[in-house]
Amino acid sequence: MLARATKELFYTVAGLVMALNGHIYRTFRAGSAVRKSSVRLHLGPGQKAYLPGWTNIDANMFTSKCDIWLDLRNPLPFPDNSVDAIYSHHMIENLPDIEAYFRDTFRVLKPGGIYRAAGPNGDMAIAKFIENDHDWFGDWPDKYDSIGGRFANFIFCRNEHLTILTESYLTELAQRAGFKHVKRLLPVMETGHTHLFEDCLAHEHERDYDAPHTLVLELEKAI
Repeated sequence: MLARATKELFYTVAGLVMALNGHIYRTFRAGSAVRKSSVRLHLGPGQKAYLPGWTNIDANMFTSKCDIWLDLRNPLPFPDNSVDAIYSHHMIENLPDIEAYFRDTFRVLKPGGIYRAAGPNGDMAIAKFIENDHDWFGDWPDKYDSIGGRFANFIFCRNEHLTILTESYLTELAQRAGFKHVKRLLPVMETGHTHLFEDCLAHEHERDYDAPHTLVLELEKAI
């Protein structure tokens, strides 16, 4: 795992180039992509979760596999009401402004479009911390014996995570952005839209369905 200072340096150096790349894509390629077929965006595929048939977007062009090199803190390079589905798994907790990000995902989705978003389950982490359940927490990225240290590992991940994700908080932000229908998925491996996300589920792994470590929401832009 790279130190946050190293990542910040990368974004400082490469930020303008990624912004230009996004502008070029929106100006010269997005219109063609939208006209040719349905558009499904996978945001933050990383090294191992590239989805064929999706437009995979990531800021890391060196060790990740992506179709568009873009800082996801910037607006998505697609016209309003042009995207059928959006998928991200353990990505939004790294963003500094989730509310602005939700507004942008709402903007690009077509009416009836769905965004499936997932990240560390803050509600369950708080409950397990109060229960003093050491075993629920792992020892990554750092090894701690105390429940406080293990809790900090999960929530902040060496300050990689910038937001505690809870259902009520994300629901409020999504509704402020304009989403009318917000559904929590439990167990997390289910989906209300199999035709859109069936191939995504192969990349999701949850070890405890009764006390899930991942919070999954599906947000629908009303028709």
